[in-house]
Amino acid sequence: MAGKRPATIEEYIAAAPKAGQPHLRRLYSILKSVAPKAKPTIKWNQPFFVEPRFLFAFSAHKAHLSFAPMAKSLQAFSRELEKYETTKNFLKIPYDEPIPEALVRKIAKYCVKNVSARDDDAFW
Repeated sequence: MAGKRPATIEEYIAAAPKAGQPHLRRLYSILKSVAPKAKPTIKWNQPFFVEPRFLFAFSAHKAHLSFAPMAKSLQAFSRELEKYETTKNFLKIPYDEPIPEALVRKIAKYCVKNVSARDDDAFW
């Protein structure tokens, strides 16, 4: 995503690849509904949700988006994530596949519930 750095999540989504914009808007909507008190912001040129600490982030790529909840949440849902491409910190969602909305909601709710118990190395 070259060019002017986005100042808002809406600007970030508008600058993302056209194929990914519907996915990004849907993911943003899901995360806002799960964490309505969290502050959506741009940090390190990516959308983040903070309440009062990091909850989750996401990023746009050429053919997929990455959903980045706190790392321990991916560990907690490792069985349910087996059929998806993941790393230690990200769930990769290709633009040509549906967002696993129920799973994303569960992971996001887990983050909201456990953010206060999070230790400093839980994210990265």
